[in-house]
Amino acid sequence: MSGQELTPVLQHAQSADSSLRTQAELQLQAYQQQDYAGYLVALVSELANDAKPPETRQIAGLLLKNMLDATDATLKEGMLAKWASVDSIVKTKVKANLLPVLGAQAAPARHTAAIVVAKIAAIELPQHAWPELISTLLSNMGQANNSLKQATLQALGYVCEEMGKLDEDVLNQTEINNVLTAVAQGMRPDEADSSVRLAATVALNNALEFAHSNFDNADERNYIMQCICEGAVSPDSRLQEAAFECLVKVAGSYYEKLPVYIQDIFKLSHRAITQGTEEDVAKQAIEFWCTVAEEEIEAQEAQEDGEEVTNHNFIRQALQPLVSMLLEQLTKQEPGQDRDEGIWNTCMAAGTCLGLVAQCVKDEIVSLVMPYVQPNIEKKDSSDSWRNREAATFAFSSILEGPSYASLAGVVNAGLDFLLNATKDPNPMVRQTTAWTIGRILEHVHGEEDVGMAPLINPQNLPRVVSTLLESTRDEPHIAEQICYALSQLAAGFKDHDTSLFSPYFADIVQALLQQGERALQMDVQEGSRLQLQAFEAINEVVRSASSDTLPLVGQLIQALLDKLASTFRMQITSTEAREHQNDLQGLLCGVLQVVIQKLSENDSAKTGLLEKADLIMQSLLGVFQCHAGSVHEEAMLAVGALTYACGQSFTKYMQSFYPVLKLGLENHREVEVCIATVGVLGDICRAMEAQVAQFSDNIMEVLLKTLSDPSVDRTIKPQILSSFGDIALAVGDKFEPYLPHVLPMLQGAQHLSVEQQRSGNEALFEYNTQLRLGILEAYAGTVHALSNDKVAQYMTSEVPVLLEFIEVIYNDKDNQEDSVTKAAVALLGDLAITLPQIGQLFSQKPYTIQFVQDAATSGITSLTDTATWAQSAISKAVAQPVGA
Repeated sequence: MSGQELTPVLQHAQSADSSLRTQAELQLQAYQQQDYAGYLVALVSELANDAKPPETRQIAGLLLKNMLDATDATLKEGMLAKWASVDSIVKTKVKANLLPVLGAQAAPARHTAAIVVAKIAAIELPQHAWPELISTLLSNMGQANNSLKQATLQALGYVCEEMGKLDEDVLNQTEINNVLTAVAQGMRPDEADSSVRLAATVALNNALEFAHSNFDNADERNYIMQCICEGAVSPDSRLQEAAFECLVKVAGSYYEKLPVYIQDIFKLSHRAITQGTEEDVAKQAIEFWCTVAEEEIEAQEAQEDGEEVTNHNFIRQALQPLVSMLLEQLTKQEPGQDRDEGIWNTCMAAGTCLGLVAQCVKDEIVSLVMPYVQPNIEKKDSSDSWRNREAATFAFSSILEGPSYASLAGVVNAGLDFLLNATKDPNPMVRQTTAWTIGRILEHVHGEEDVGMAPLINPQNLPRVVSTLLESTRDEPHIAEQICYALSQLAAGFKDHDTSLFSPYFADIVQALLQQGERALQMDVQEGSRLQLQAFEAINEVVRSASSDTLPLVGQLIQALLDKLASTFRMQITSTEAREHQNDLQGLLCGVLQVVIQKLSENDSAKTGLLEKADLIMQSLLGVFQCHAGSVHEEAMLAVGALTYACGQSFTKYMQSFYPVLKLGLENHREVEVCIATVGVLGDICRAMEAQVAQFSDNIMEVLLKTLSDPSVDRTIKPQILSSFGDIALAVGDKFEPYLPHVLPMLQGAQHLSVEQQRSGNEALFEYNTQLRLGILEAYAGTVHALSNDKVAQYMTSEVPVLLEFIEVIYNDKDNQEDSVTKAAVALLGDLAITLPQIGQLFSQKPYTIQFVQDAATSGITSLTDTATWAQSAISKAVAQPVGA
C-alpha cells in the first residue's frame, strides 16, 4: 500500500459525509486485515512525512495507537499477539521512522508520535526489546530544538505512565535516575521555553511513581521538591496547575516525607487559592489538602486497628487557617451549578475538602465552622446575599460526617426548623443545597442515638418534616431530586421495626415519589432521567424500610408497577434514544418490583398475597424480555431471581417459558454483568425448583461447559459458573454424575490457574483470584453434599490429595485471605471429613488443616467460628478413624 493510496482514504475517514466516512473506515479495516505489517509501515510513514496534510498525519498516528492498545483485556491480548507476530525487521522500521517525528514541525504530529512511542514501549520494554529507547530519548534533551525536547519529555512521561500500569518494574534504577535528571533539567526556571517546562512537569508527575529510591535520598528529594515548588509560582498558569498536580502525587505517594516541606506548601497553596486568578490552579491546590486528609483518615483507621503507621497530623496542625481558607471559597458559586451535577469548581472542591477535614479532626471542626454558618445562613442584606446563605448551608452539610452525634445534636436540632423554612428560599441554589443538607442530616444524624440523647426525628417534628419534604417535591426538578434523596434517608432511619412513626406517612410518600417518576417522563431527557432515578431509588429505600404494619400497602404497589410496565410495552420506539429510554424505565420499574418481592417474601402473610399475583408478575417480566430481542434485561432477570425465592417449587410452572430467556442470558458473554446476573438467577432457580430442575440440566450444563472452555469469555464470568455447578449438583443429586467427567477436570484446571495467579504476585488479580477460589470451593462443596456417599467415594477420593494441596496454598497466602474463602475452605474440609472418613490419615499428613481450622475457630467472626468449630469436630473424628475401618 502506497502513501498515495492511504492519504485520501484517511481524509475521507474524517469526512462530514457519512457515506464517504463509512467507506473509508471499511477500506482501512480491509488494509489492516489483508496486510497488518504493511499497514503499520504505511501509517508510520504517513505520520512521519512532513509533506502530508497535518490532519492525515494525526489520524495515522491515532490509528497506530489504537492497533497497539485497548481497554478491553481480550482485545488487547489479541493486539499484543498480532504485534508479536510481526517480523522484527518491520518492527525496527516502524520504530526508526517513529522517533524522528518527535522533532517534526507540526505539533499534532509530535504529540501523537509521543503517544505511539509509549504504546510500543509498553509492549516492547517488558520483553527486554527496544533497550536503546530511554537512552535515545535522553539524548534528544541535549539538542537545541525545543520542539524536540518538548515532545521527548511528553514521550518520557507517557512511557512512565505506561510502565506504571505494569505489575513488575521494567525500568532499572539508572534509567529512572537519568529520566528524573532530564525531567528536572527541563523544569528549571532558567528554561526559557515554557512549553518545555510544562512537558517536563507533566512527565515528572508520571515518573514520581518510580522515584522511591530518589525520595529516600534527602538531596535528590530536596531538588525534586524545589523544582516542583518553583513551578507552582510560575507566571504560566498551566505550569502552576501541573506543579500542584505533582504535589498531589507526592502527598499520596510520599506522605511520610512531607514534614520538611509542608509549611512552604501551605503558603504556596494559600496563595494559589486566595490570590490566584486561575480556578484550575486553585482546584489542584485544594486537591493537595484533600489528599493529605485522605492519607490521615486512612492512618487513623489503621491505628484504630492496631497498626503502626505514620500520621503527621498536618490537618490538625493547620486546622484553623485551612478551614478559614476553605470557607472563603464557598461563596464562589457559579450560576447554574445547582443544575449541572458534573460541575467541579473551586466552591465544590473546597466543600469536598472541608468534608474530608471534618472526617479527619472530627468534633474539632464544629466550633470552627458554626461561627461561619450562624451569621451567614440568614443573611439577606443585599441581592447577592444568597451566596452567603448557600455557602453557609453547604458548609454545615459538609461537616456532618466525622463529628460525633453528641457534638452535632445541639446544632442540628437547632438548625432543622430553620432548614425546613429554607426550602422556600427565593433562590433555587439555596433551596437545592438546603434539600441536600436535610438529606445529609437524615443520613448521618437521624437514627443515631447515643446513650441519654434523644433521636433527631420524633413525634413532634416528624409531621412537619414530612409535609415540608412532600411539598418540596413539586419544586424545580433538580431540587426535587435532592428531596427524593432526603425522603429515602428519612425512611432508612425507621428500618427494622414492626411498627414505626413513619408508617402513617408511607402511602403519601410513595405516591409522591411515583408522581416524580411520572413527572420525569415529561421533561428533558437528561434532567428527567436523574429525577426518575432518584425517585425510584427512594421508593426502594422506603419499601426496604417498611414496617410490618405497612406490608399491605407494599403489596398494593405490585399492581401499580405492573400497570406502569405494561405502559412501556406500548411505547413508540422510533429511535435508539427511545429504545434506551424504554430500557431505562423498565429497569427502574423492575428494580422496584424486585425490592417489593423481596420485602413481601420476608413475611408469611404478605408472601401469600404476593404469590396470588405471581402469574401476573411473571407475565410482565416475560413481556420485558420480549422487548429486547437478542439480549436480556438485567433488572428483569434479577426480579425473576427474587420471584423464584418467593415461589419455591411452584416456579417450575414458569420454567418452560422462561428457559429460552435463561439460556440467552447465559450465552450473552458480551454483556458481562447480564451474564453474571443470569448465572446468579440460575442458582436461585436451582434452590427453588430443586430436583425438578433436572429436566433442564442437560441443556444448561452444555451451555455452562461451553462458556468455561471459551478463551474469549470475560474471566469474571467463570468463577460464577464454577459456583453454579455446586447449585445444580445440590438440586439434582446423583443425577449430576454424568457431568462429573467434564466438571472435575475443569475444577482441576481452575485450581492450577488460581495457584499460578497467586504465585505471580499480581495484585490486580487478587479480587479475581478470590472469586475463583470461592467458585472452586463452592463447586466441590455442592458436589460432596449432593451425591450419595458411594458416589462421593467413587469420584472424590482421587480428588482429595490435589484439593488439600490447593487449600494449603490458600492457607499459606496470609496476605490475601478473605473471610468468605476461609469459611468455604474450612467448611469443605469438614464436609470431606464426614463424607470420606477413610481419608482421615490425609489430614494427619497435612497438619496445616488442623491449624487452619483452629485459626478460623478463634477468629472472633461468629459465622466463621461456628463453621470452624463444627469442622474441628468432624476432622478429629476422621483422624481418629482406624485405617481400613
